[in-house]
Amino acid sequence: MAKAWQHPFLNVFRHFKVGEWKRSTKEGDVTPVTDKTLKCTVYRIRGSVSAGNYIQLPQTSTQSLGLTGRYLYVLFRPLPSKHFIIHLDVATEDSQVIRVSFSSLFREFKSTATWLQFPFICEAGTSRKDLAGVAPSGARWTCLQLDLQDILLVYLNRRYGHLKSVRLCASLLVKSLYTSDLCFDPAVTVAEARRAKLPVTPVPREMAFPVPKGDSWHEHYVHIRFPSVGSRASSEPAQKSRSPPEAVFRGRVRELVPPPVAFSNPFPDGVSPAVQMFGPTASRQARPVPRPLPEVSLFCEHSEVASMNGPRDRSQEPSARAEVTDKHTAGNGVHTAVPESAVVPVALEDVAPRQRPGRKQSRPEMTLGETIFEQRVRRHQSFLPDPILKLKGVIGFGGHSTKWALWTKDGAAVVYPCHAVIVVLHVDTREQRFFLGHTDKVSALALDGSGSLLASAQARPPSMLRLWDFQTGGCLSLFRSPVHALCSLSFSSNGVLLCGVGKDPHGRTVVLAWGTEQVGRGGEAVLLAKTHTGVDIQAFKVAFFDETRMASCGQGGIRLWRLRGRELRSCPVDLGEHRVLELTDLAFGQAQDSHTLYVCGRSGHILEIDHRRRAVRRARRLLPTQTPGGHSSQKQPFGTGPGISISSLSVSQTTCAVGSDDGYVRLWPLDFSSVLLEAEHEGPVSWVCVSPDGLRVLSATLSGHLGFLDVPSREYNTLARSHTAPVLALATECSRGQLATVSQDHTVRVWDLATLQQLYDLRSPEETPRAIAFHPTQPVLFCGFASGAVCSFSLENAGVLVRHRRHQGAVTGLAASPDGSFLFSSCSRGTLAQYHCSTTRCRVLRVTANMVCRDAHPTPNALVVSGDSRLLAFVGPSKYVVTIVSTASLEELLRVDVSALELASSRLDSAVAICFGPVPPGHLLVSTSSHTVVVLDAASGRVVRELSGVHSVACPSLALSRDARFLLTATDRVIRVWDYLAKASPGCQVYIGHSEPVRAVAFAPGQRQLLSVADAIFLWDVLGAPGRSPSGSAGDSPGAPPTCEASPGARQPEDTEAGTGGLPRQQVPVPSQASPLQLGARAGPLKGADGAFSTSDEEGPSQESHSPEGLHQASSLPMLVKEASGAGDGARGAPGGPWGFSMRPHPCGWARGVSTTKAQARPSARPDCYRHFTARYKASSLVKSASVPSARVERLLLKAVVGYNGNGRANVVWKPDTGFFAYTCGCLVVVEDLHSGTQRHWLGHPEEISTLALSHDAQILASASGCSSTASCCQIRIWDVPGGSCRHLLSYHDTAVQALAFSPDDALLVTLGDYGDCTLALWSVATCELLSSARLPEPAHGVAFNPRDARELACVGQGAITSWLLQQRGAEVTLQVHREPVPEEVGAGELTSLCYGAAPLLYCGSNTGRVCVWDTRAGRCFLAWEADDGEIGVLLCSGARLVSGSNTRRLRLWAVGAVPELRRKGARARSSSVFMEHELTLDGAIVSAVFHDSMDMGVVGTTAGTLWYVSWAEGTSTRLISGHRSKVNEVVFSPSASHWATCSDDGSVRVWSLASMELLIRFQVLNQSCLCLAWSPPSCGRPEEQQVAAGYSDGTLRVFSVSHIAMELKLRPHRAALTAIAFSADGQTILSGDKDGLVAVSRPRTGMTFHVLSDHRGAPISAIQSTNKECGDLGAEGADLWLAASSDQRISIWASDWPRGHCELLDWLSSPSPTLTEFPSRPPPCLVAFCPWDGALLACAGLGMHPEVVFYSLHQKQARAPPPPPPHAVPGAGGIQGWGGEAHAHCPQVVERIPLPFFAVSLSLSPGAHLMAVGFAERMLRLVDCESGAVQDFAGHDDLVQLCRFAPSARLLFSVAHSEILVWEVSGHRATEESLGSGSWPAWRRS
Repeated sequence: MAKAWQHPFLNVFRHFKVGEWKRSTKEGDVTPVTDKTLKCTVYRIRGSVSAGNYIQLPQTSTQSLGLTGRYLYVLFRPLPSKHFIIHLDVATEDSQVIRVSFSSLFREFKSTATWLQFPFICEAGTSRKDLAGVAPSGARWTCLQLDLQDILLVYLNRRYGHLKSVRLCASLLVKSLYTSDLCFDPAVTVAEARRAKLPVTPVPREMAFPVPKGDSWHEHYVHIRFPSVGSRASSEPAQKSRSPPEAVFRGRVRELVPPPVAFSNPFPDGVSPAVQMFGPTASRQARPVPRPLPEVSLFCEHSEVASMNGPRDRSQEPSARAEVTDKHTAGNGVHTAVPESAVVPVALEDVAPRQRPGRKQSRPEMTLGETIFEQRVRRHQSFLPDPILKLKGVIGFGGHSTKWALWTKDGAAVVYPCHAVIVVLHVDTREQRFFLGHTDKVSALALDGSGSLLASAQARPPSMLRLWDFQTGGCLSLFRSPVHALCSLSFSSNGVLLCGVGKDPHGRTVVLAWGTEQVGRGGEAVLLAKTHTGVDIQAFKVAFFDETRMASCGQGGIRLWRLRGRELRSCPVDLGEHRVLELTDLAFGQAQDSHTLYVCGRSGHILEIDHRRRAVRRARRLLPTQTPGGHSSQKQPFGTGPGISISSLSVSQTTCAVGSDDGYVRLWPLDFSSVLLEAEHEGPVSWVCVSPDGLRVLSATLSGHLGFLDVPSREYNTLARSHTAPVLALATECSRGQLATVSQDHTVRVWDLATLQQLYDLRSPEETPRAIAFHPTQPVLFCGFASGAVCSFSLENAGVLVRHRRHQGAVTGLAASPDGSFLFSSCSRGTLAQYHCSTTRCRVLRVTANMVCRDAHPTPNALVVSGDSRLLAFVGPSKYVVTIVSTASLEELLRVDVSALELASSRLDSAVAICFGPVPPGHLLVSTSSHTVVVLDAASGRVVRELSGVHSVACPSLALSRDARFLLTATDRVIRVWDYLAKASPGCQVYIGHSEPVRAVAFAPGQRQLLSVADAIFLWDVLGAPGRSPSGSAGDSPGAPPTCEASPGARQPEDTEAGTGGLPRQQVPVPSQASPLQLGARAGPLKGADGAFSTSDEEGPSQESHSPEGLHQASSLPMLVKEASGAGDGARGAPGGPWGFSMRPHPCGWARGVSTTKAQARPSARPDCYRHFTARYKASSLVKSASVPSARVERLLLKAVVGYNGNGRANVVWKPDTGFFAYTCGCLVVVEDLHSGTQRHWLGHPEEISTLALSHDAQILASASGCSSTASCCQIRIWDVPGGSCRHLLSYHDTAVQALAFSPDDALLVTLGDYGDCTLALWSVATCELLSSARLPEPAHGVAFNPRDARELACVGQGAITSWLLQQRGAEVTLQVHREPVPEEVGAGELTSLCYGAAPLLYCGSNTGRVCVWDTRAGRCFLAWEADDGEIGVLLCSGARLVSGSNTRRLRLWAVGAVPELRRKGARARSSSVFMEHELTLDGAIVSAVFHDSMDMGVVGTTAGTLWYVSWAEGTSTRLISGHRSKVNEVVFSPSASHWATCSDDGSVRVWSLASMELLIRFQVLNQSCLCLAWSPPSCGRPEEQQVAAGYSDGTLRVFSVSHIAMELKLRPHRAALTAIAFSADGQTILSGDKDGLVAVSRPRTGMTFHVLSDHRGAPISAIQSTNKECGDLGAEGADLWLAASSDQRISIWASDWPRGHCELLDWLSSPSPTLTEFPSRPPPCLVAFCPWDGALLACAGLGMHPEVVFYSLHQKQARAPPPPPPHAVPGAGGIQGWGGEAHAHCPQVVERIPLPFFAVSLSLSPGAHLMAVGFAERMLRLVDCESGAVQDFAGHDDLVQLCRFAPSARLLFSVAHSEILVWEVSGHRATEESLGSGSWPAWRRS
C-alpha cells in the first residue's frame, strides 16, 4: 500500500510543486515559458555552463524522492546548438546509490561501479567519431522512456530500488517528469486504443503530446525507449533519424535464450551504449515480455565486433539501430526484430533496400534473422562464465602518494592504495581484497574508528570522493568535492564526521567537513562547512575524543580547529621560537587525560602541545648518534641539516613511532629517553602508523615499500614492494612460476606469482631497462636497455653472466626461442641480433642491420617466436611490413605488406604488434593502426580472418592463450578478452582498473591466469574452464596424444541425469570411436638373481611397442581390444557397466638385463600447478665411478642429514602405530627416530627423489627419482623397511615419477609419470613384475587406490577424473578405464589432488581452490565448495574429517561428516553443511602431509624445507625438521665445537647445535643473499661473547652476537657483494673481500674500515684465511699470517701486526688458468688453505693446468721474478706506512702434488689426522690420507659438492650440495695407512 499512491503514474513536477521551489530547487537561468507546440507552460533551462543552470528534485541531496516506478518518462526538447545533461540518482535494493547520466556532451559510454554515462546522439548518419554533439536546429519534443530496472540490471547487475533524485541541466526545455510501472506507448491515445482494441497501454491524457488532426505522432515528436527490447540484450543505441525504419535491426532478443544459460550482453566496440533519437516514424511498440537477465560483472563491460573472412569495406560500416516498429508491418501491430548477421557485417541495404514508410517487411528476411540468431546464441554460450576474469592480486603500492596506509580496527589487515585500486591485505595470510571504482589515482584514505566506513579521494580534478562499506566492499556514496584536489582525509572516531583538506583552482588551501551519519542508511554525505585558509596544512586530524575538534600543522604553524554549527573556525598555537619550523605530521595522545598533541618537523623537532591551553608544553629535538664508526660514517642520510628529518609520527598509549628521511623507523617511549627499536629501510620513510594494540608499526617509504615492525618479536615483515614508475614490459617463467618486469624506475624485478612477493631487484641507475625475457630452460634472465646493451643475469647468484653491446639504439624487443637455443634482440636503429643461449653464457651469432622497423611503436610484442621455435616474426624493415624469418639462419621466409591488405582504405595501415598462435595451424596475429587484428597464415601470408574495431585506438599489446580460446588485447586503460574460437563474430568482455595505459598483457604459465602491467601489476584469474583446442591446433596434430573424451558426434539425450548439488551431468558416458589412451601392457617375471631390473650402459633402450594395434567400435557395445601379440587375434568384449575400455597384458616377459621401455612420445608442457613435481635445475652430472665403499673399509660414516627437500611431492611417510618416519633430502631417504633423533640413511638413488609411498603394513617403502646422465629411465626402489635394504630396482618411466600408491592389500603398486612421461604403470609387489601400463592423454597430478576395493584406482588431471578398474583372469590382468569430465559449474578446471572418503565418496582438490566430491558408483560430481584461495595440492580424509593444504601456505581441517547424507539429498544438497574446524598457516606451500587415522595429529612438509608436527587438538604446529631453502654458501664452527652456523642465498644466518643438529637461532635479512660467514676466534678477549660476521650481496657486513641473539654491528665496507670474510687471529679485526677484488680491513669495536687493499682488483675474492703464527722465521713482523685468493688464480700471503696497524705482503702465488676445453662451463675456483699440522704449508687447488692439490712451503723458497700485478692494481699502494710492499723475489717451494680425477670445487684439511676432503662438481666427495696417499670416494649428494668443512674436533666432516648438508663421522681419524683397506693409491709427485 505504500506504493499505491504512485500508481498508475505520478506527475513528478506536480507532486513536488516545482513552481513553488520549496521541495525542489533551481539554479541559474531557469524560466517558465509557454511552448507553442505543446500549448502549455514548460521550463526553459539555459546557460553556458550546464553545471550552474539546473532544476533539482528534491531540494537537497540528503532528501530522497522515494519514487519506485520502474519507468521514468522525461518530456523535453534539446535547445538547438547546445548541449544538455540529465542526472539521475538511483538507489538499489541494498541502498547503493548509482548515478545515471545522459548527455550530448558524452562521446562514449563510460561506467564505474556507481556511475553510468550514456552519450545522447541527436542525428542519424553521423560518423562514429562525431556521435555526440549539439542538437540540430529542428530538434523536436521527445518522450525519453527510461527502464530504470533494466539499466541497473543489465549494466551493473544491481536490483532497482527507487529513484532518489533528478537534476536537469542546461540546455533544454522540459514539460514534466512521470514515473510508472506501466510501459506506455506515447503514440497511441486512450481513444485510439479503445477504438482499435490494440494490445498496448496508451499514454495518459496529461502526458500526451498534441497531434494535429490527420498527422502522425512520429511526424512531430520522438519517442526513445532505453534500453529497448533488443538493446537490453545487445545494448544497442537508439538513433535519431528522419528516415523510416529499416528492415533489419541490430540486437539480440534475450527472451529466446534458455533460462539456465546466462550469457554476456555484448555491445559493439567503438559503438558504445548510447541513446540515439529517431525521426518521424509511425511506430508501435510491442508489450515487453519478462525474461531472464544475465549476471554481469561489476567491473566488466562487453562488446561485440563483427569479422569477415576476407578484406573488409570500411566505407560501409553499419550504423546501429534501436528497436523501432512500424504500425503498418502487421495488422496486429506485433514487432519483429531481426538481429544482425553473425557471419558477415552487411550494410542495411544488403538485406533489404531502403523502404518508404509503410512498406512491409518480407517473411524470408525475418526467417534469415532467426536462423542467424540461433547461431549467435550458440556462440555466446561458449563464452562463459561472465565475467571470465577475476582480479586475484595486485603488486604495487602508492601511486599518487605513499603516505596512506592504515590498520584495520582488529590490526589483522592493512588498507592502502595502489594507484586507482584500494587494497586490503591480511598481514598473516597475505590475502587481498579490493575496492574498485576509482578512475584515477587515490590521493587520500580514511577509516572510521569502528572500521565500518572507508573514505577515499582520487587525485585528478575535480576530486571525487567515495564512501565505502568496509565490510562488504560496496560503494555507499559517490560525490564531487568542492575543491580542485583533496590531499588529506580524516574521520571522527564515531564515523559521523569526515574532514578533508585540499586546494582550490587558485591554489588556496580549503578545509571541508561533511556529515556522514546518513550514508549507511541510504542518504548522502552532507557538506557541513567549508572554509579557506591562508596557512599551509601538511597534516589534518580529527580528535578521537571530540568530533568537533581538529588540529592541523604545516609550514610555520599549528592550528586548532572547531566545528560549530556549520562553521569551521581555527586559532593558532603560540610556538614562540619554533614558529619557523616546517612541521610535517601530528597525532593526538591516546591517554584520555593527557590532552597532548604531538607534532613533528623536518628539523628533527617533536613538540608536545597542550591543546587546551594552546601552548607548547615541551619541545625535543632528535639528533643522529655520532658514534665512532657509526652509521653516519657508513651511510649518507637522505635528509639534510643537523637534525633527523622526521616525516611522520604515530602514537600509542605507551610509545611513539617516528619515520624519517634517513630511512629509519624508530620506536620511542613517550618520554623519548631512548630508542626502543629501529628498522632501516631502503628509502626515506613517508608514513608510519601504529596498530590499535600498539604491537606493530606500519611504515611506508617513498621507494614504494610497505611493511611493518613487529615489536614483540623485533622482526620486520615486508608487505608490498612496488615499482615507482610505469612498468614497461613483463616476462613469465614456467617451471618456477616467476614474473619479471622492467620499469622506468631503472629496475628489473622478479616476482613469485604464487605469493606475489619480490624475489630479486636488479637496479641500473645509469640506464633504463626496456625489454625482458626468461630463458626457457635455465635460471637465466635476459634484459635489454635503452643504451643498446643486452645483459643476461643468473637467478641463482643474482649476478651478471654476460653483457653484449651490439646495438647502437635502445633495445625495443627481446625474445627467446621456446627450446632455449636462441635469443633475439632488436633496437630502435633497425638492428636485429641473434644469440646462441643454450649454454649459460650466451654468445652473439649474427647482427644484421636494417631488419627491424626504426619507427615502430614501443610494444612488448616487437619480436615473437613461434611455439615450435622455428619462426621469428617482427615488424620491419618498415612499419608497413611484417617479416617472418627462420630462427636458425635468419633467412627471410615471408614478407607481408600490411598496408596492402585493405585496398579500399584511403590511408596506409601499419603494423603495431604481432603475436604467434598455436603451431598447428600456424597463424600470426597482427594488430594494425586501423584498430584491427588481422590473422595471417604464417606460411603463405594469406589473410585468414580479421577482427575489426578491436579498440578505438591502435592495440600495442596482444596475447593468445595456448589453446587458442582467448585473445587478450590492451589499449589505454582497457583490457579486452575475446572469444577467439568464435569464427564469425567473437564476443568480448572489457575490464578496467588501471589508472595509466596498459603496457603489456600476457597469460601466466598454465593459462589459468593472466597478467597486465601499467601503473601496477595486476594478476587476474581466468574463471573459464579450459576449452578444447581449435581445429587444427596442437590438440589435433598427428603427434598429439588422443583425447579421452567421448566422440563429439555422439548424440546427447535430452533428459540428462542431474547430479545433486545442482551439478547436472554434462554427458552420458558413451563408447568412443578411437582409443582414448595409448595402452601398452608389459608383464612377465624378471630373471635377475635379485629380482631387480638392471640397466646396461652399453645397451640402448628397447623401442619395441607393445601397444594394441587396433581398437574397434561396436554399434552399441563397450570397447573391444584386439591384442597385438601372437596369442591370437580373437577379440574379447569388455564387461558391462561404465567402464568403456579394456586392456590385457603382453604375454611375453623380458630377457635378463634389459630394462622395460616404451615408445617415445612428445613431452607435454609443464602444467601450471605447483602440485606437479619439477626437479631442481642442476648444472652438475653424476660421475659413473662414484660409489659407496663397503662397510669394512669406510673412513666416513654418514651420521646425519640436515634438511628436508621441500621441492619433492608427497615425500614424507609416517606410521604412528609403528613409529616409522621417513622423508627425503636430495637423493637420500632419511629414516629418523622421532624420540631419539637418530637417523638411518638409505642411499642408492642417483638423482633427486620426487616422492615416497609406504605400504599399509609399513613393511615396504617405495621411492622414485628422475632420470640421469647414467640412467635413461627413472629409478623406483623398493626398500625392505625392517632391514633397511633395497629389495628391487624398477625402471620404466622416462623423465620423473609424479606419484606412487600401494593397493589396500599391498599386493599392487601403481606409479604415475610426470608431464614429460604421461604414463601409468601397475606392478606386482611380490614379484616386482610390470602387469600393465597405459599412456595418458595429458599430465596427471595424483593417483590413489580405493581403500575398500583394491581393483579400483583413480587419477586426476586437467579437467577430468580418470577411473581404472582391474580385473584378473588367472595370470591375465585387465585394465578398464573411464574418464569423467569436471562439470563447468564446479569451476575447477584442473584437478590437482584426490583422496577417498567414506564409501562411495572421492574428494578432489583443484587449482582454483575448490574441493569437489564425486559419487564413484554413479560417476558424477554432486558437491563442491570453495576450500581455499589457491591451488589445493594435498588432500587427506579419514572418517568425518578432511585435511586440505594449498600453495597459500594454509592447512585446513574440514568436518565432512554430513557429506554422505548430502549425496542422498540430491538437488537439495548444499555445501553449507561442510564447515572448517581449524586452520593453520605455515611457512610455505604444502607439498606433503600424513596424519593419524583420527586426524588429530600429523606431519606436514612445505616448500620452505620444513617438516611440521601438527596437533589439531592443541591448534599448534611444531617444527620437526628445518633446513635452508636456497643454496648454502658457508659452514663455520664455534671454537668450542659446540655450535655451528650456516649462511644461505635466502639471506639467513642459522646457528645449530653440534650435538643434536637442532636449529637454535636464525638471523634473517630480507631481500639479500648472505654469501660468506666467519665465527670469532676464542682469543677475542671475552670467550663468552661469541660472534659471527656475515657478508651480504649488497656489500654490507653484519656482526651478530650469538650470546645475546642480536645484531651488534652493521657497516658497509664494500660497494659490491662480499664473497669472503675472516676474523684475525685475535678476533679484533675483520678481513672481508668482495666481488670486485677489494679486501677491506675493519675493526668491529669501532665499526670503522681503516684500510682497503686493491691488489686483487678485477677478480672476485674466493677465500680469506687467517692463522696465528709468528712471522719472524718468514722474514716479517707480526703474529698474524693471512692469505687472500681471487678467482684469477692469484694468491697473496700477508704478515700483519694488527694492534700496530702493520701489514706486509710476503708472497704471491699465481698460475695460468686451465683451458676452456678442460673446464667448459666456468673456470674452477681457486682454493687455498693453511695446513693445520704445519702452519708454513699451503694447500692449493685450481692453480695449475691439471686437476691436483699442490702443497707449498713458505720456508723453502725458489728464485723467481715477481709476478706482474693486474694492470689496474698496484701491490703495496697503501696509505698507511708499513702496508703493502713488493713481493719477495723468491716464491714458495712446491713440496707435494696430489693428483685429482677432476677439478676441485671445495677443499678442507682436518685439524687432527693428516686428512684432506675434496668436493667435486661430479657430485663426489673424496677423502685423502696425506700421509699414506690412500683415497676413498663417497657419493650421496645430488649436486656438486660446493662445500666441505672439518669440524674443529676433526671427528666430523660437513659436506654441502645446494641446500643439503650431510654430516659425516670420521672414523679412525688417527688411523694409519693400512686402515684404509682397499683404497686406491695415487702416484704422488714430489718436487
